[in-house]
Amino acid sequence: MLIYGINPVLEALRAKRVTLIRVSPRADDRLTEAVRLAEQQGVRVERVSGDELDRLGARQRHQGVIADVAEAGSYSVEDLVIGATAAPLIVVLDSIEDPHNVGAILRTVDAAGGDGVVRQSRHAARLDGAAAAASAGAVAHVKIAEVVNIARAIEILKDSGVWTVGLTGDAPQRYDEVDLTVPTAIVVGAEGSGLRRLVRERCDWLVSIPMRGHVQSLNVSVAAGIALFEAVRQRAAK
Repeated sequence: MLIYGINPVLEALRAKRVTLIRVSPRADDRLTEAVRLAEQQGVRVERVSGDELDRLGARQRHQGVIADVAEAGSYSVEDLVIGATAAPLIVVLDSIEDPHNVGAILRTVDAAGGDGVVRQSRHAARLDGAAAAASAGAVAHVKIAEVVNIARAIEILKDSGVWTVGLTGDAPQRYDEVDLTVPTAIVVGAEGSGLRRLVRERCDWLVSIPMRGHVQSLNVSVAAGIALFEAVRQRAAK
């Protein structure tokens, strides 16, 4: 897949997943660092025009570099649980298709030290392009389990000893009133429609984030970040 932007490309290089980079003739210290790192790894570097990068990146903000990246290894839901170094902390995406939201959630999962993301393989945002850029390179590091059925994935998590916490605006219980120090999967739904009925019914807890202003909902990536760092806070306090 193709990713663009200096930070995403640098992180993909650090993860040793880049097979080729194309760079435009522009002066930039971080771009020079990307080229140096690629050459150290034996990755082919092609010098191309800015117009060629515009064409490959569909005129997105490529910052003078586009990389060909090998697909990440495939993970199962059980892999995410087994691979956790402490109590698992996982995010489940229910029907989130916007690449910017997906990328932002991946970035937050990485920042919070989460153990991975579960998402549906159908009707899902591509992980290159806008999602990779929004993730600031986290797409190269976060483990992602692609599943056919989110409701079934939640059952697998529960069978693996992971408590599932669904974020929904109409839940009477607050997000910070549940114990997030235990193995936890935070389940978030698409903006507007929220969690689907079958997904809601399978969650162990449904919680909300109190709104104190005029707007009664948060961007899904922001909501996921609030819940993730509440888990980080609780675990640090424990």
